[in-house]
Amino acid sequence: MNSAAHAIDGHAEPRFDLVRMTFAENFATRGEIGAGVAIYLDGEPVVDLWGGRVVEDGKPGAAWQRDTLVGMMSVNKAVTAICAHRLADQGLLDYEKPVVYYWPEFAQAGKEAVTVRQVMGGLAALVFPDEVPAGKVFDWEAMIEGLSKQVPAWPVGTKGAYHSSTYGHLVGELVRLISGQRVEDYFRSQIADPMDLDYWFVVPPSQRHRVSELLPNPDSVTANAVAAGGTNKIGRAWRILPRPDVVGVLNDPQYAGEVMPSGFGRGNARALGKLFAALSVGGELDGFRIMSPDTLKAATTLQWEGECGLTDRPFRYALGLFLNSPGYMPMGPNLTAFGHAGAGGSLGFADPENRLAFSYCTNFMCGGAGVGDRCEALVDAAYEALSA
Repeated sequence: MNSAAHAIDGHAEPRFDLVRMTFAENFATRGEIGAGVAIYLDGEPVVDLWGGRVVEDGKPGAAWQRDTLVGMMSVNKAVTAICAHRLADQGLLDYEKPVVYYWPEFAQAGKEAVTVRQVMGGLAALVFPDEVPAGKVFDWEAMIEGLSKQVPAWPVGTKGAYHSSTYGHLVGELVRLISGQRVEDYFRSQIADPMDLDYWFVVPPSQRHRVSELLPNPDSVTANAVAAGGTNKIGRAWRILPRPDVVGVLNDPQYAGEVMPSGFGRGNARALGKLFAALSVGGELDGFRIMSPDTLKAATTLQWEGECGLTDRPFRYALGLFLNSPGYMPMGPNLTAFGHAGAGGSLGFADPENRLAFSYCTNFMCGGAGVGDRCEALVDAAYEALSA
């Protein structure tokens, strides 16, 4: 299909024509610039649409292509967590062991008894990387040294919180210590290459011409909180950025080769959708197993729900994956749906009850504190089509 007005390309099965129409409406009425949406059902792609324009030098430019990549922000945390769950599935990581079993230096500041489960489940109270020098988010050693020294912000295990700026390094260091590979290399060799996923912690230099910049949205709650610096909790958590401008740092070519596993991964809806498609059908797709059903059940078991100690928003959280929380993380009607969003507006999730996976990516940051009206409209259309 091709819509000249909004340059919509790709495929949607007739059953999901409402998704195609909603995707076009996003461009016509909701300010979409460039985006992609993918839906898998029973592990098979039923929607793969893309359209609009990429962002170049801060403004819309050439047409969005099938293989365009875009920053998907905190979606990277879910990908990092999935790497750790694969290690658990292989018997190399034990959720119940103290972190110091794998990472001895972590024992500082009274953290000797903190478990892997508490770290992966957002119960470690390490949301403020105060011991990391300002601006050092791309310095792996500085991040790990600082997090080893960090005193928990409150008694461990007493309050759940989204570890917005620290999760990727906390879990990524466990992946590195156990596997002997940096998390980006582990993901590439163990998951991305076998599944042919066009998702990257760091896009190779030869492929960076495919990456669209992200346009900021003045109504983004997260971006505005980061910009406000240490005057608020999110700003305090993100003082480790080179400057308090999350979109500007993401788009800055000088950081294109740097790894930041709490965010800044780049991919597209097709790739992330396929990853969650495997999880929507029990952890295995096309003969490749990411993790067993038992490990998947452990990964998606509720660890805490209620007001988040960092964002003050109501969340339901498993082990590195959000569970459905209408209002902030709308992933259809089933509370067992799980996935992750990024501050830019991207989203990937699996709904095992319907054996459905959904992903959306955009280069125009959403407004508000949730996933934004464009993403919500597509999710609603997907379920309306599914129930028709």
